[in-house]
Amino acid sequence: MATIKPFYCIRPTAELAHRVAALPYDVYNRNEAKAVVAKDTLSFLNIDRAETQFPDDVDTYADCVYAKAAELLNARIADGTFVTDTTTNYYIYELTMDGRTQTGIVACASIDDYMNNVIKKHENTRADKEEDRIRHVDTCNAQTGPIFLAYRRNETIYSVVAKTKQNAPLYDFTSDDGITHRVFVISDASDVKAVSDAFASIDSIYIADGHHRAASAVKVGLKRRSENPGFDGTEEFNFFLSVLFPEDELKILPYNRVVKDLNGLTEDAFLDRIAQDFTVEKLGPDAFQPTKKGTFGMFLSGTWYCLTAKDSLQQITDPVESLDVSLLQDYLLAPVLGIGDPRTDKRIDFIGGIRGLGELERRVAEDMKVAFSMYPTSIGELFAVSDAGRLMPPKSTWFEPKLRSGLFIHKLS
Repeated sequence: MATIKPFYCIRPTAELAHRVAALPYDVYNRNEAKAVVAKDTLSFLNIDRAETQFPDDVDTYADCVYAKAAELLNARIADGTFVTDTTTNYYIYELTMDGRTQTGIVACASIDDYMNNVIKKHENTRADKEEDRIRHVDTCNAQTGPIFLAYRRNETIYSVVAKTKQNAPLYDFTSDDGITHRVFVISDASDVKAVSDAFASIDSIYIADGHHRAASAVKVGLKRRSENPGFDGTEEFNFFLSVLFPEDELKILPYNRVVKDLNGLTEDAFLDRIAQDFTVEKLGPDAFQPTKKGTFGMFLSGTWYCLTAKDSLQQITDPVESLDVSLLQDYLLAPVLGIGDPRTDKRIDFIGGIRGLGELERRVAEDMKVAFSMYPTSIGELFAVSDAGRLMPPKSTWFEPKLRSGLFIHKLS
């Protein structure tokens, strides 16, 4: 039973929403973030990456950086850039990319549901990345970047969403990357109750993207509980900002791989070795994107190949070991190229599918030896791994479009 509740939302005015909305903090390095904030002082990246307000010799994780984030957030609330709604509402967040639309419910999820595995995970988190967002959330006293959650389609929620989208949107703008963002308010009491009751009937919610933000929000909530031993569970710090999407509207893009060398093998020896577990078909210079599970593109010395996992590999049924990212790792990257731990090995890099196959060719031309294009992990595979209480290999999924930060803010007290 999932507790998904409406909340008092702090949000930008309709006139400024398009300027405030920013891609997630972790898609940029420091120089890229500086370039973005230089273009607009209202971009939420000024708050999400407050080190951009300081000279380069100031550490990204210095105390003054988090203090500046809180200062900027409070200043934007004070000057009217942000308004605070006076009723608890759900919100609808619709994103349209390349003609495909996905529509989520903006709400607050329970840290207890996270700890009790009603909200299920499929990735490990790193303590250093958690610590950054813990300090950001705790110092700002607010969650500013929503966690991307998925659920199995529910007809009641679908009906309320369809009804509400007949109204005029609160926001309607197209960002620089061509993605259209529309936001609606679910404020009718009967609709709010219907959505709340519908989520209460759902026994599993899944983290699609934002594992570090989720873990950090939970740890801040637990910290606040320890500081407030008389807490009763209704306090805002017991909940974290989320956008929940039905699984049938989501699209996962591939997460491609590039490797620096052939682990001492000649190209002929490399091709002979991988032929033990994969059927190797030489294609030519035209980029190849796999169209079915169990197939992989490979770019080597200006030529594309199609690799097809042999029957023995395609008959694997374990929810983790049967993933294409696992097949490539377990039967090619590790045994042939010597990539034992892709989390730490400096010889491998990962390229989000949004960058296209041309980026793989560019990397091979510049600093890598071989590239692999992947067939994307499915949302069903993600659910199966999460339901089994297992974890995916690193860099298994790339979700697009990305949720914008700054459109919805949840204060902890």
